[in-house]
Amino acid sequence: MAGEITLIPAQPDLHEFLRALPKADLHLHLEGSLEPATIQELDPSLSLDAIHGNLHYTGFSGFLKAYIWVGRLLDSPAAYALATRRLLESLGAQNVCGAEITLSAGMILWKGQRIEPIFEAIRAEAVRFPEISVGWIFDAIRQFGVKAAEPVLAVAKELRRDGVVAFGLGGDEERGPAEWFGGLYRDAREAGLHLTCHAGETAGPHSVRQAVDIGARRIGHGIRSIDDPELLRILRERDIPLEVCPSSNVCTGAVASLSAHPLRRLWDSGVPVVLGADDPALFSTTLLREYTIAAEHFGFSREELRQLAANSLRYRFA
Repeated sequence: MAGEITLIPAQPDLHEFLRALPKADLHLHLEGSLEPATIQELDPSLSLDAIHGNLHYTGFSGFLKAYIWVGRLLDSPAAYALATRRLLESLGAQNVCGAEITLSAGMILWKGQRIEPIFEAIRAEAVRFPEISVGWIFDAIRQFGVKAAEPVLAVAKELRRDGVVAFGLGGDEERGPAEWFGGLYRDAREAGLHLTCHAGETAGPHSVRQAVDIGARRIGHGIRSIDDPELLRILRERDIPLEVCPSSNVCTGAVASLSAHPLRRLWDSGVPVVLGADDPALFSTTLLREYTIAAEHFGFSREELRQLAANSLRYRFA
């Protein structure tokens, strides 16, 4: 896998400190959480070698292909329920008390599946984990355009009282600029949904500005904001957090290495920051590992780590 990260094993006391922190993961994709063992549960005919081969990728476009390959394996409500169970088991082991999990509703529709029975199955699974407060974000595939996103918003509105907390955009931000979706975001806000948007991951700060302009109250990634001091001021003043996912950014080639990642500079700029695992199985990470990276590679003190964890609870939509 491109951009793999090697960590020096964390000191046991740091690991226990991080695990004990009450924390939430606000940038977490269900489809990207399927570990090879879970994939084998879904399709026992697949060997581990075949699975690892399909999960190997280079760059952002390669990552999207791997993501789609995994998504195609989720071919029934029962498959989505299993994915949810395994993800929540992992979060529980990390002492994660809250998660706002993105469901690629746009992909479900693209596959010709109905969202309602799938959502019923994953909700039923989440009820089995009362120690984790779970909200759901329905994500449209931005490069498919506004027309393809409209039914995603329609079903998100229908299911808002059943745990859907937000509407967002994922996919290729260059081929689906946020400004296309201003009308949909207005409709979502009027329906009582919160708004998030992937932006500033592979495109520049202009992409983040567009997301803010259409009403996004959290930005997925947003790391290119560091190149625009005026944008940083806007994010500070409007209290719009960036959901920063360092391992993801290295693995997809959004940054060349951890040393090139702007996490520390974004934090020092005063912009609200939360950490996320993004697609933990595809990036060989966990939320605990992202906190460990913040400590060991970016020099976050224990007080700063506490603040990161507090941010994750403060900026929940639920």
